[in-house]
Amino acid sequence: MALPAVPLVPQPLQPDQVLSTVVRGAGNVAHTVLYGGLADLRPMPRTLIDEGELREVHHYRPMAVRESGDPVLLVTPLAAPSLCWDLRRGCSLAEHLVTVGRPTYVVEYGQISFRNRSLGIEHWVDEVVPAAVRAVSEHAGGRPVHLVGWSLGGLFSLLVAADGQDLPIASVSVLATPVDTRLVPMVAPLRPLLNLAGGGVIDRAYRLLGGAPKPVVRWAFQMSSFQKFVTKPVAIAAHLDDTEWLAQIEAVDHFTANMNAYPGRSFGQLYHRFVRSNELRRGSVTLGDRTIELADVRVPVAVYAGANDGIAPVAAVKALVGLLRGAETVDFEIVPGGHLGMLTGRGARTTTWRSLDDWFERFSGREAPARKTAAKKTSARKSTAKKTSAAKKSTAKKSTAKKTSAAAKKTSAAKKSAPTKSAAAKKTSAAKKTSDARKSSPQRGSIGSNPTRRYGSGVSRQLSG
Repeated sequence: MALPAVPLVPQPLQPDQVLSTVVRGAGNVAHTVLYGGLADLRPMPRTLIDEGELREVHHYRPMAVRESGDPVLLVTPLAAPSLCWDLRRGCSLAEHLVTVGRPTYVVEYGQISFRNRSLGIEHWVDEVVPAAVRAVSEHAGGRPVHLVGWSLGGLFSLLVAADGQDLPIASVSVLATPVDTRLVPMVAPLRPLLNLAGGGVIDRAYRLLGGAPKPVVRWAFQMSSFQKFVTKPVAIAAHLDDTEWLAQIEAVDHFTANMNAYPGRSFGQLYHRFVRSNELRRGSVTLGDRTIELADVRVPVAVYAGANDGIAPVAAVKALVGLLRGAETVDFEIVPGGHLGMLTGRGARTTTWRSLDDWFERFSGREAPARKTAAKKTSARKSTAKKTSAAKKSTAKKSTAKKTSAAAKKTSAAKKSAPTKSAAAKKTSAAKKTSDARKSSPQRGSIGSNPTRRYGSGVSRQLSG
C-alpha cells in the first residue's frame, strides 16, 4: 500500500487556523495572568498514618471507587518532593491509582537540613522504608505491599527487598534507576575530573556544606536537560496555543522549585560508591558493616526505562536486569519520556500507568511473602536447638559425673565398714545402667530436616530494545 505523500516544507496555516491559534494563545496568556497559571496543582487528599525521623507515610483517601487489591507504596527518592507522584491533576500517578480503586500510599522525608548531615543511606534502607512497608501493610489489613520506586527511590526499594526478606513485600517496580554510571552521558565525561586528587575537592565541599544544598540540586536537575532548559523560552512561545503543554511545563517548574537537599553522609556515599567507583554495577552495595546483594531480591521485579531519559539512559537501567538473579521474575519495559516524563508525563497515562496496573493485578492476591524467611528462621532455630541440646548434654554429663563421684565415695566407705555389698553399691550400679540407657536413647525435641523446599524461577520475559 502506497504511503501518503508528506510535504518536505511545512504548509502555511490557513487564515482561520491562524486566527484560532492566536485566540487560544491569547486566552492562555490571559488565564495565566489572571489566575496565576494553567495547571491544576491541587494535591490529592491524603491522611498521615505513620511518622518518624525524616519519615512521613500518607494514605491517599479513596474516591468514589471502593479500594480493593494489595496496596501500593510510592517510594520517593532523596532530594525530590513527593510531587513526582502527584504532579498535577490529569498527570498524577497517585490520582490514577486512587481512581481505579487501588489502596495507595506514599512515603516522603520532609525538609532535610544541616542537622541531618550525619545520616547515611542506611537510615532509609534500615529504618524509613521498612517502617513504611510495615505501616502500610498493617493499615491495609495485613496485605503484602507493592513497592514503586522512582530514581533513587527504586534503589531504596531494591535494597530493602534484598536485605529485609521478612517484610510483607508483594513486588518491586523500579522506574528510571541507573545502576551503571559509565553509561550515563552526563557522568562519563566528568569521571577523570572526579578522580583528581581522590575526589578531595568535592569531599571538602559537601562536608563543609553538610550535603548538597537545594540550589545545587535544582541546578543539577535542570542541567540534565540542558538543551530543553536553554531553548525553553522559544518553546513556550511556539506552544502558546497548547494549553496542555503549557500546563505540563508549569507543573514541572513547580516540582523543580520544591526540590530538597541531600544529607552530607548520604551524598558522600552516592558520590564515592555509585558515581566514582560505580560499585552498584557489580550487584552489591556496602552499607556500614554489611554488604547487600541485589541477587538476594526474591520478589517479582519490574524495571522501567525512559526512552529519552538523560539522567538514567536505557542501557544504564537495563544493566539492572542481569543483577536480579534471585528474583521470582524480572520484566523490563522501555516507555516514552524523559526522567520525570516517563513517570508523570502526558504519554505516561497510556504507557507506564497501564503497565503498572497490569503488573499489580498479576502479582496481587497472594500470601504475604514473609514465608520466604522460613528457611532462615528454621536454620536459626536449628542452630539454637543444637546449642541448647549441647548445653543439656554438657549439664547432664556434669550431673552424672557428680552423682557417680558421690556414689563412689559412698561405696568406698561402705566397703570399709562392711565386707559384703552394701545397698549404696547396688544403687550405684542401678544408676549407671539408667545413665547408659539415657545416653543410648534419642534426645526428645530433636529437629529433623524440612522435606519441603521452595525454588525460585530465574525466568524473565524477553527484553525489549
